[in-house]
Amino acid sequence: MKMTRYREGEPGDFVFTAADQARARVLVARYPEGRQASAVLALLDLAQRQSGGWLPREAIEYVANFLEMAPIRVHEVASFYSMFNLKPVGRHLIQVCRTTPCWLRGAAELTDSCCEKLGVGLGETSEDGEFTLIEVECLGACANAPMVQIGDDYYEDLTPERLRQILDDLKAGKEVPGGSRIGRQSSMAEGGMTTLKDLPAPAPADPSGAPAGAPAGAPAAPGEGA
Repeated sequence: MKMTRYREGEPGDFVFTAADQARARVLVARYPEGRQASAVLALLDLAQRQSGGWLPREAIEYVANFLEMAPIRVHEVASFYSMFNLKPVGRHLIQVCRTTPCWLRGAAELTDSCCEKLGVGLGETSEDGEFTLIEVECLGACANAPMVQIGDDYYEDLTPERLRQILDDLKAGKEVPGGSRIGRQSSMAEGGMTTLKDLPAPAPADPSGAPAGAPAGAPAAPGEGA
């Protein structure tokens, strides 16, 4: 099927910026000739970022033309994956994980706290356009539950109070690094490291060549010693 390509500068059309076009070509070049469609997820992500966090129809169909795919195939991809938004979202997209580990450790309270603070329901955007709130399935940070994803960052070991402070800081335009809010590294135990901790120092080698811990005068192991 022959598809009409969008022309740069045509009114109403979505077009990659020069930087994103260069990035898109790099991504497409990773795949063998005839397999360019494999880059569709990456190009939709580029288009979503350029469009302010969501994918208008023009952006989806531009990606289809860029990859020489039937537009319906790209619409199917965009509508299947939850990481793509098909309607406008706030500047900060809050994704509350609601899968079992987070749920057991207070995910529902996080959602309720956001709804109350922002004056929104699930799937809604705050009046100031700053925040959109949704719930999602497992984001893979189960050991540090409960957690949320905001933009590209994970915020872990949350309480409603900690999450409200993060929202205040983001609204104020502050940089809010992701990660655990209780200072633990990666997914180590809340009480600190438990693996390879406080191991006894190895016994010093016996000058006679006898195995470490052997009784005094014990013969050296075969092939060892003088």
